Amino acid sequence: MNARKVAFIVVLIGSLVLAGFLQKGLNRDRERLGITRTTVISNAPPVLAFTTVALGAFRGLIANALWIRANDLQEEGKNFEAVQLADWITKLQPDLDTPWIFQAWNMAYNISVKFPEHADRWLWVQRGIELLRDEGLRYNPGKALMYRELAWFFQHKMGANLDDAHNYYKSQWFLKMNPVLPNGRADYAKLLNPQTPEEKEQVRLLTTEFKLDPRMMQRVDEAYGPLDWRLPEAHAIYWAMTGIENTGSQDKMPLRRTIFQPMLATLHHGRIITNRINNLPDLRPNLDIIPNASRAYEDAIAAEPEENKAHVARAHRNFLKDAVYFLYANNKQAEAQKWFNYLRKQYGIGPETGIDPNATMETFALGKIEEDVNETSRDRVTQALQGLIANAYDQLAQGDSDQYTGYEKMAGKVYQLYASKVALPAQAQRVALPPLSEIKRDVLLEMLRPDPNVNPVYQAQLRTALNLPADFGVPATNAVPTVPVTPPLAAPAPKPGA
Repeated sequence: MNARKVAFIVVLIGSLVLAGFLQKGLNRDRERLGITRTTVISNAPPVLAFTTVALGAFRGLIANALWIRANDLQEEGKNFEAVQLADWITKLQPDLDTPWIFQAWNMAYNISVKFPEHADRWLWVQRGIELLRDEGLRYNPGKALMYRELAWFFQHKMGANLDDAHNYYKSQWFLKMNPVLPNGRADYAKLLNPQTPEEKEQVRLLTTEFKLDPRMMQRVDEAYGPLDWRLPEAHAIYWAMTGIENTGSQDKMPLRRTIFQPMLATLHHGRIITNRINNLPDLRPNLDIIPNASRAYEDAIAAEPEENKAHVARAHRNFLKDAVYFLYANNKQAEAQKWFNYLRKQYGIGPETGIDPNATMETFALGKIEEDVNETSRDRVTQALQGLIANAYDQLAQGDSDQYTGYEKMAGKVYQLYASKVALPAQAQRVALPPLSEIKRDVLLEMLRPDPNVNPVYQAQLRTALNLPADFGVPATNAVPTVPVTPPLAAPAPKPGA
């Protein structure tokens, strides 16, 4: 062997040794920058462990080819085939968030609507949620987009009314959660320190089936509640807040928006008062969240960078407007006035805030009814009707039959106007109101139910004015009382204290 070959061998060996030292530094930099794609994922199934190691750098090439084909199938409307390809991509690149989001979205949004039966749609929506929550986040616990998309599924796909089957989704989620949290509220003293077998089973179901951490649930409730965990909005807030805490220095604004939007929806319909058999639970506003929610908006405004403060402030202003509106509609005049005063003090008056300088709290609240009917907002119109009917009964209980008649006629006009706005079959199926007689019955039962904060003499006067039995509205059986569409008027009852 001549000297030249020996020199080549020495240089080669030296280069390999040097490369080994450099590789350690490169690996550390890749880990620090989060760009490594060769680390074996902990607790991975055998198929994922094999693909992440055995295929090495070829995984990227194969995944790129599959992505191209999946996009082609998506454009051709072949969503079922695209699901299979997306499943392969998640196995090739499990630590990328895009494949998980693509597959979950395809299931919940594209494939689900291909089925006319609501039960079939729910299976695909549920599978999309489970894919992100149970599998995707397992491999991507620090990706903000994963949390945002999961929260969006709860907020938009289940919570909003854009899908014809949204009522079915809500009822199915209620049926899943109600056995675990029967009244929708969590007893954190028991959840955080379970003692009985029943309490331990409750914690097991929350943590294994729904992937909920009781400690995080408590923080969510303290910050934004009290929430009813049988409704999808509570879970949207939970996953958005979890994302904020687990995603380091990533952009938090999308996650904060995914808290504020379901918080507003919770104000609109975040309380369940009746479980109608085989039907959607009866939803009412959750007025209890107003103080916590308003404070959360203020904290977010203070925490956001200067360029984002105006966005959160606008959301806060809209929340306060709705709070005034819903408090007034639910016959809580004093609280409505308090928050109206706060709204004016915090954001001023004039065109830029949408508050007429001459508006009183009452004219401000009533002025929004026409807006809501024109916008065909089912939640808002429902609350407006309930408020008008509650005010009608309130006037009747106090002996003012003229005011009663006026409020009742206004409720009838609002109902008919809204019905004419959603007369198209596709629209009516999605946002139609229940019969006016049902709304009247529910409002009356709510006003007459035993409540330590309501004077029983007032309730007795209302029963007398409507010629109702003395025990009407007192829960004794599972039967649902009926109320005439237009209750007969009796002689005006005396005013309380008269």
